[in-house]
Amino acid sequence: MESLIRAARRTLATFFGLGFFPIAPGTLTSFVVILLYKILAVDRVSLAWPVAAVGVLFVVGGLAAEGYARELNQRDPGRIVVDEACGQLIALVGLRAAWQPLLVSFVLFRGLDILKPNPIRKLELLPWGWGIMADDVAAGLVAGLLTHGLFLILP
Repeated sequence: MESLIRAARRTLATFFGLGFFPIAPGTLTSFVVILLYKILAVDRVSLAWPVAAVGVLFVVGGLAAEGYARELNQRDPGRIVVDEACGQLIALVGLRAAWQPLLVSFVLFRGLDILKPNPIRKLELLPWGWGIMADDVAAGLVAGLLTHGLFLILP
């Protein structure tokens, strides 16, 4: 039973294995989330499923990330990418599923996640799973607000 729990934790923490990709696993994960959003959103964006998915990813993903990080005895291993999935989805919530806003949110989210300006960087200091998830949640919120604001201004 314990091995099943460890496997499930690893699967979710690595977002179904994307965290094992050798080059830029966080960026790949963010792009896969955009593709899933594009497929599931169709033309009209319902807020129900992305908001529910964010909640599940944050809570269950945070627990999985913490357990897997402890198993690896590392504070925030690079192969844990469920935080990127959650943050990117936050940046997408409410956007229409056209490529332009999706790609703008992707660039903004990845930029904020990689550069981690303060106070986003300080959120990494939260203990274990909270610290793994919180900085990406904040980056996703900022990227989402910037993207929505940009597309309110642009025709």
